[in-house]
Amino acid sequence: MITKDHGKIRFRRRDFLKTTALAGASATLPARDLFGQDAETVNGWYERLAAGLNRLPNAFPRTRSNIEIALLKKIFLPEEANLAGRLTGTVEPVGAIAKRMGLSEQETASRLKAMMDRGLVRGDGEAGMFRLAPFVVGIYESQLNRMDHELAHLFEEYFEQGGAEIMRPQPAIHRVIPAQGSVKTEWILPYDRLRELMNSCNTFRVNDCICRKQQDLEKTRKCRFPLHNELIFYNAGKAAAGPSVLPYVSKEVALSVLNQTERIGLVHTVSNVAEGVYYVCNCCGCCCGILRGITEFGIEKSVAAANYFAVIDPGKCRGCNTCIRRCHMRAVSKKGKISAVDRTRCIGCGLCVTGCPAKVARLQKKAEKEIVAPPKDFAAWEHERLVNRGLI
Repeated sequence: MITKDHGKIRFRRRDFLKTTALAGASATLPARDLFGQDAETVNGWYERLAAGLNRLPNAFPRTRSNIEIALLKKIFLPEEANLAGRLTGTVEPVGAIAKRMGLSEQETASRLKAMMDRGLVRGDGEAGMFRLAPFVVGIYESQLNRMDHELAHLFEEYFEQGGAEIMRPQPAIHRVIPAQGSVKTEWILPYDRLRELMNSCNTFRVNDCICRKQQDLEKTRKCRFPLHNELIFYNAGKAAAGPSVLPYVSKEVALSVLNQTERIGLVHTVSNVAEGVYYVCNCCGCCCGILRGITEFGIEKSVAAANYFAVIDPGKCRGCNTCIRRCHMRAVSKKGKISAVDRTRCIGCGLCVTGCPAKVARLQKKAEKEIVAPPKDFAAWEHERLVNRGLI
């Protein structure tokens, strides 16, 4: 049931969840004296929140075991769950929310702003407008600095019990951007010009990858890729001369991180929109929750492939296997003494191109009838996903 690791006692995931009474059932909470409500009422708050999250475009799949309720209880305090469960995916004025809650506007705004700071809700705190944040991408990723063993275990269990289905509806949550320089300049589509987008920004941050951090805490990480390479970029109101306040970094540092991720062989993924991209995840097929949709859970379109595909010149391939090692989707394999690409598995990331020492791999733009442009912006993405899920 328990194992020792570097002198510390740790529980295997399922045993850990059993000992905390979280597996297969909703965790009960102390009753009236602490929260002013009985446990049944408080549990109902979390059920309502789970249902509300599942009505958002991103989805929050329910499971037979109800492990997702335990996951929400780890993230939300009961009074936060009660408030968040009264929100929707539409931005609303604080007055309307306060009326629904039976609280003053001042108290409601104070609570919502605190929850916004933790990534549980979205909106404009100054304008007093709020909405419920999606679980992925949103609430979960905001737990980066609060991620611990228990949260890592709960998320993995949820993922394995059905949470991975969050990636099945279309359009996909993320899309692939090819490695910069792997596509001919005249072919690259406007929404794939990542370096140009970053160069147009004045504010940059580098975060740890939450997927690798979660796998580290699970003790299941299969790779040695660096942790600190999620890039965030945007235009602040006033450009600073340098990174005067942590955790901001200079543009040069951000671009050097981008270069490093391409050199070591990580896949660029961003929000599946043409406009409004402000971060890039640099992903591996063993840790990234979205890419694991393909590599582990058989969800073929869990990420939107780029509008290019890899081609390897069979007459010039030296059979060095570099492309095979760099492909996270197992789309490249050995055919005799040379490498060949399975187009059905290729996501157009371009890592085989940038890594090929003989320069015999290339990305080819798909035929016009095969090109799938991402939704224009987040609002268009949400609408399309709600339609495809049958919710509108």
